[in-house]
Amino acid sequence: MQWVGVLLIASGPFFIYVYAPLLASNFYLGVILGGIFFSLSFSAGVGATETFIERVSRISGFEFGKARMWGSIGWATATFFAGALFNIDPNINFWLASCCAIIFLVSVTLVKPTEKAEDENLIDDKASALNIQDAFGLLKMKRFWAFATYVMGVTCVYSVYDQQFPVYFASLFPTQAEGNAMFGYLNSFQVFLEAGGMFIAPFIVNRIGAKNGLVLAGVIMAVRMIGSGYAWDPISISAMKLLHAAELPIMLIAIFKYISATFDARLSSTLYLVGFLFSTQVFASILSVVAGMMYDAIGFTLSYKILGSVVVFFTIVSWVILTDDKKITKSN
Repeated sequence: MQWVGVLLIASGPFFIYVYAPLLASNFYLGVILGGIFFSLSFSAGVGATETFIERVSRISGFEFGKARMWGSIGWATATFFAGALFNIDPNINFWLASCCAIIFLVSVTLVKPTEKAEDENLIDDKASALNIQDAFGLLKMKRFWAFATYVMGVTCVYSVYDQQFPVYFASLFPTQAEGNAMFGYLNSFQVFLEAGGMFIAPFIVNRIGAKNGLVLAGVIMAVRMIGSGYAWDPISISAMKLLHAAELPIMLIAIFKYISATFDARLSSTLYLVGFLFSTQVFASILSVVAGMMYDAIGFTLSYKILGSVVVFFTIVSWVILTDDKKITKSN
């Protein structure tokens, strides 16, 4: 985790003294270096941070969602102030990012969870050392491919839908400027709701089970996607936007709980980072091309209905093929 903190500390100077000048003087070199830095510090960093929090939560005996809730609150707070600070001087936000990263680095350095835990799956490092055979062994498991089906057919398709959603959202307002401004306000409000959802989601997922939590998240995704295709004014499309505040906490909590209950605990980080985050980004990059062609050919509304129907189909398939973690818990 320390490497994530170091990269985040360097983000301020990188954006101000390296990235921005390169975009002005050598655009393609700036894009390449920026892509590498963004991937390592933010894309990979988010996944590494979430798996670190999840591991600490399992060892220390607190719910992941309650800790992750503070990330949503921080995001919403930063979004609220970033716009005003940007109007004063854009560089202020970058320097604040580096300052906050120092706090992050100190915090993760001080966190030293004990390996002694009540969960019998959490044993000492030497005994639980993960090797490459364990990781590749996942490819032979039906449970892994069932989980991959959910990731590819539900979360990836939803991710592609969400990429261009701000464009369609703004188009339903009298002017694009008004739509963009409202999207910013609504996004900040949504993240605050999301924080509350992170607190409540563990109770919901614990009650219905991780498998059913994934299915419930898929249903909410499908409702938002198909509902966006039928939205006709600012109010209806705003309601669809706010559904993300309910879907994300349930999905995130359910994914970690499903992985922990269904697979070897040592593989939880690998499954989340590779089986979920990496797979989602790779497949979404391919599907984005298809979605873009659909938007141009048949428009947003019909494309959303089709993509939402795909999510409905794979949610039903996932309901059938995913492992029932509640039965596993009872058998243990």
